[in-house]
Parts: sequence; C-alpha cells; structure tokens
Amino acid sequence: MLVHSKTGRWAAWGLFGLLFLPLFALPLLVVVAASFATHWSGAFPSGPTAGNYASAVRGESLQALTTSLVTALAASLLALTVGTWAALAAATLKKRGKRSLDALFMLPVAVPPVVVGLAVLVAFSRPPVLLNGTGSIVVLAHTILVTAFAYQSVSAAIVRLDPAYEQAAASLGARPAYVLWRVRLPLLLPSLTAAAGLCFALSMGELSATMMLYPPDWMPLPVRIFTATDRGSLFSGSAVAVVLMAATLLVLLAVSRIRTRASYR
Repeated sequence: MLVHSKTGRWAAWGLFGLLFLPLFALPLLVVVAASFATHWSGAFPSGPTAGNYASAVRGESLQALTTSLVTALAASLLALTVGTWAALAAATLKKRGKRSLDALFMLPVAVPPVVVGLAVLVAFSRPPVLLNGTGSIVVLAHTILVTAFAYQSVSAAIVRLDPAYEQAAASLGARPAYVLWRVRLPLLLPSLTAAAGLCFALSMGELSATMMLYPPDWMPLPVRIFTATDRGSLFSGSAVAVVLMAATLLVLLAVSRIRTRASYR
C-alpha cells in the first residue's frame, strides 16, 4: 500500500473493510447462508439444512449447469478467436481505421444486453439463417456480448509487446505466419488466457439477453435461478446460485494457473 505510516495503513484497511464488507462480501454471504436455510428469522435466514443442494446438483439444475458450461466455453472460444484476429488486424491499421474497429466491437457493450438479445432474435428468426429455437442462438448472443472484452484485452497486450522479438525472427528469415504462431501468439498467451477467463465468467452470469432467446431445452443456470426465485423458491434458488459461483470460480482458478505457467515460460 502507498501509505507509509502505521496509523495510515490501519485507517486505509479499516476504510476498505467498511466499504468492501457491506457492498460486496455481505450480499454474497447472505446468499450462501440462505442456501442452507429453510425460512427467515428476522433479518437472517434460519433453519439449517443441506436439503436445498439435493435439487441444486441433480435433475434440471444439473442440466442447466451443463448448458451454462457448454455455452460459456463455446462463446469464450469463439470470442477469443474473433477478438484476437480483430486485434491483430487492428494493429496494422491506421489510427482512423483502428478507431472504427474499436467502435464496432464496443457497440454491443454500449447498449443494454436485452437490446442485443432482441437484435439477434430479429436477425436470426427467418431464413436463410434460422437459429431461433436452438441453443446456437444463445451461444451466438453470448459471443457477441463478450467478444468486446477479448478484443480490448488482446489489443492492450499487443501494444505492450516488444517488437524486437518479431524483428529478430524476421531478420533470421522467418515467414510472417511463422512469426505469428511461434513468436507473437506465445508472447500473448498470458493475455489470451486472462481474456478467456473474463469471457467465460461474463457468459456464465449473463441473463438479460438469454431470457429473450433460450429455448425450453437449452436453459442456462442464471435463467434457472431467476425462475426459481420468481416462483418464491428463494432458498433453493440460493443453492443453485452458490453452485453457479463455485463452478465459475473453479474454472477461473484453472485459467489462472494456466496463465501463471504461461507467464513464466
């Protein structure tokens, strides 16, 4: 911390705890507590039980978790591929062209996700590309929503690259494709894994656009949580939410380990 006195450090940590606990940690802790409860007692959940997790890890909830994982994985890979390609292309453009490409990829982030969902629904509900009623339309919407983050992450990493490595490879006779695959992309690997983790987490929690698009046989877990709490099943919905958080955190931890190994290569 940039505070050198002991009193200042204690004050900074105290202010951090005062802001962090009520705004970030406490709501999540309440959800975890509610997942082990059967009813409310005053301001807190009570009636300890683990029965809520019996339905949260089986049946429709397990199927919804699988759907979310498949959707997030597919959307992350597509977004990373498109975003990386676009970022590499943008690095070769002039300033005006790069600004135009930046604006194009940031447009889905600048509007509410429900607008993106509506746009995808209208665009792909008629031939020649008919995706309405399939899981592919959900994957497509998630890809559109998260590609901007992959594009921005990789673009920022490209700016920080030392061109000396590529110049040295080219001076030794390496072809541009070889330089890309064996020099540039390996140097970008830590940023690529970070972008993939961010896209995955955003896709796992996406609800607004998904509510407009998902077919009955392709219900992601956030929709399952919403429908459960909307019916008044708050405690079972909280258990499903904890499962969603745990699954997302496990994947992010795995991505973090891959990123750490890539950083020390």
